[in-house]
Amino acid sequence: MKEKIKYSLLFLAVFGLLSACKDDLAEINKNPNEAETPQPAYLLTSTIKTTADSYWGVSNNMASSLLFIQHWARIQYTDPDRYIFTNNDFTDGWSTWYSKSISQLKIIQSLADNSGNNNYKGVALVLQSWIFSLLTDAYGEIPYTQAGNIEEYLTPAYDSQETVYKGLLNDLKNAQALLSADEEGIEGDIIYHGNITAWKHFANALRLRFALRIADRLPDLSKSTLTEIATEGAGYIASNDENAQLIYEDAPYRNPVSASFEAREDYRVSKTIIDKLRALNDPRLAIYADTTQTSTPEQYIGVPNGLTSSDASNLGFARTSRPGAYFRDPHAPAVITSYAEVLFGLSEAVSRGLITGDAAVFYQQAIRASLEQYKVSNELIVSYLQQAEVQFNPQQYKKSIGEQKWIALYGQGLEAFAEWRRLDYPQLAPAVAGVLGGEIPLRFLYPGTEQSLNGKSYQEAIARQGSNTLLTRLWFDVE
Repeated sequence: MKEKIKYSLLFLAVFGLLSACKDDLAEINKNPNEAETPQPAYLLTSTIKTTADSYWGVSNNMASSLLFIQHWARIQYTDPDRYIFTNNDFTDGWSTWYSKSISQLKIIQSLADNSGNNNYKGVALVLQSWIFSLLTDAYGEIPYTQAGNIEEYLTPAYDSQETVYKGLLNDLKNAQALLSADEEGIEGDIIYHGNITAWKHFANALRLRFALRIADRLPDLSKSTLTEIATEGAGYIASNDENAQLIYEDAPYRNPVSASFEAREDYRVSKTIIDKLRALNDPRLAIYADTTQTSTPEQYIGVPNGLTSSDASNLGFARTSRPGAYFRDPHAPAVITSYAEVLFGLSEAVSRGLITGDAAVFYQQAIRASLEQYKVSNELIVSYLQQAEVQFNPQQYKKSIGEQKWIALYGQGLEAFAEWRRLDYPQLAPAVAGVLGGEIPLRFLYPGTEQSLNGKSYQEAIARQGSNTLLTRLWFDVE
């Protein structure tokens, strides 16, 4: 009996020692710079920065959509400007927005549910809706209803664009109801710095954008959405001061366009937009493009899209225009939604009979807002608006709005790409030496990893939507 007691006591002592050691090791291995419980403010800052970098950066913007939409062109290594891509070229947005942006926003919403801070949840829903829209506009069908819940859905199903957009409009409606300037505030907001009223305006600006995105398919839903916004009364972005944008601060928070140009000189302004701006005597030409380094009679010379590398190189770096210094500045803003875009949207909504108002007035206000965004003088604005070529044509509202919106969205490749496909203006010529049989891309390619990691869902999406090619037309893009 004494031996049994002795061994029992020894066992308890050893067990206690091991437990104490384990606790000590756990304490020693804690990262003093990492919060044990994720903080919504840190996650919000991280998500905004990560998403804006990807949205405004190389893969999704400079090396793809800005080329498709002919805001920029390649002066060297011109394969992307000729539409030569592999599945791996379109991985960045998909990977970043799902694995980082959306997953972090889901955590913020969970934390907000636990704390009762509805403003964090509302802001997270607004950002999440914007990010899902980037994905569906780029790729088409995407994981939406099962996305961001890896514990339950390791291989999430793809949803149709119709399902996604209906869901996003509902998410934004919920966000609008959650957001309240009278409730507990938020931190970590590097867009509006905690201004909840501005977030409510941003939410409605996205609702307007999405209502128009589906207007050719679901006009009744478009109209009812805009009616709901008017009834709720929160309003839209009402000035350039409320533009939804990330204004980059000092390094490492520098604009990715600036970072790219410090390292290399792959890009020039497209001849297409320079020719258009020159034809309209548009004062934004001097903002959108630099004069050529070597003095030329034209001062601004664009590069035709889709030249071979040798033909592009022959034009010369010094005799072609870089994107303007405004866009290459380390502190240049990554614009998400602007006041000008809202006004163009209202003009189109009136033209479609979705709301009442004066489409021509909204259109002129939109152009003015875009010019004022770049500090153009009132004298030049008045002169510009008086030109016959700039006047609003209600019988061809898609042309009037499409061409001016394309100019106003300069630098916002993904949004300009979506609007060009939807409005069919401006009418762009395909790449000079393009490889798509005289066509311009209509979507991004699904990443190759989807075929191997989520093959069943991927194949089901392809069967519904069409082949995984650059020329497969998406649901919202009605011919």
